[in-house]
Amino acid sequence: MPFWKQFIACLVVIAAGFAGWVFFVPGAGETLRKAGFSEVSKLAPSEAAQPAGEGQSRRREGGANAPILVVTQAVVRGVVNDRLSAIGTGDAIRSVVVMPQASGTIREILIKSGDRISKGQVLARLDSEEQVIARGQADVALKSAIEKSSLYHNIKSSVSRMDVFDAEIAEQGARLQLQAAELNLERRNIVAPIDGIIGIIPVNVGDNVSTTTPIATLDDRTEILVDYWVPERFANTITVGHPVEAASVALPGRAFSGVVEAIDNRIDAASRTLRVRARIDNASDELRAGMSFNVGMKFAGDQYPAVDPVSVQWDSQGAFVWHVIDGKSQKVRVSIVQRNPDFILVKADLKDGDAIVTEGLQRVREGGTVRVASEVASNSEPATQ
Repeated sequence: MPFWKQFIACLVVIAAGFAGWVFFVPGAGETLRKAGFSEVSKLAPSEAAQPAGEGQSRRREGGANAPILVVTQAVVRGVVNDRLSAIGTGDAIRSVVVMPQASGTIREILIKSGDRISKGQVLARLDSEEQVIARGQADVALKSAIEKSSLYHNIKSSVSRMDVFDAEIAEQGARLQLQAAELNLERRNIVAPIDGIIGIIPVNVGDNVSTTTPIATLDDRTEILVDYWVPERFANTITVGHPVEAASVALPGRAFSGVVEAIDNRIDAASRTLRVRARIDNASDELRAGMSFNVGMKFAGDQYPAVDPVSVQWDSQGAFVWHVIDGKSQKVRVSIVQRNPDFILVKADLKDGDAIVTEGLQRVREGGTVRVASEVASNSEPATQ
């Protein structure tokens, strides 16, 4: 394209842009008049051509003392540290691994897995022939000692006092030997030390066992003890007897009530947690030792003002919110305690029901006049008759 054509095209584009600026940009006429182009400024639209309401509204809103339109939300009361949830493991209130008190061969097993056992009931017996013989020998020796002692007492005049004393000592020794023989024979019976339910029996008749061989496990599960660990901040809140609720994975939808049975005397230095033991009633025998439980506890908790998350602003001194009092905005410093999806709990000089700005925050200033959107809407509604 020739140079003169390019030059003309540029002039046309510049003229079109200038015309658009003159006709469509507000205030273009005033700018032209100040520059000395008074005749050209007449082509620009005047402010009188604009709707009266729009011009007045812009001037009013642009004023230094014009109130700022904002949206507020009332402060509510929030609670923190009012609930505790922890995972624990259950155990029978009493659990015993039964072992024999003597070594020997199992001659008889009198129970089976799942049996409900009473304290003192015989679970199994060991071979006892030697013990039976030993008891018989001790019984014969005692009878002989008694006869000899009686005879010496009858003929005190013919024997010395030392012989009578020796006969009495021999009688007492024979009695002790008989008691020992009876005890050894009794220990050939393996008995239940507590009431409970028998688990799987790991031995059979004919097994040779010692005093360290488990014969059976015996659980008293009328109540279940659940051990769980709680954060250090609850150390001074939990007390013995505090109510708890426990739910088991094996029984979904069921909740079991109980109380705190015991509290450990120290905080674990590694995990910064405290061990707590709860006791749960199991009269229906639905729970088993070793089950996992989700333990829940409720507390009074600590109450703080709760505000909308978007209302919290930050500056060089920290966090703050805008509090509306009598149509004026006031900056209130806050310290964040806990963040939740719907509210932020803060430590601040705020009361329930205080109006906190949540929208229009960018234009709010300390001590500035504000208008609450809900009040504006109510004032603009037509009166009903």
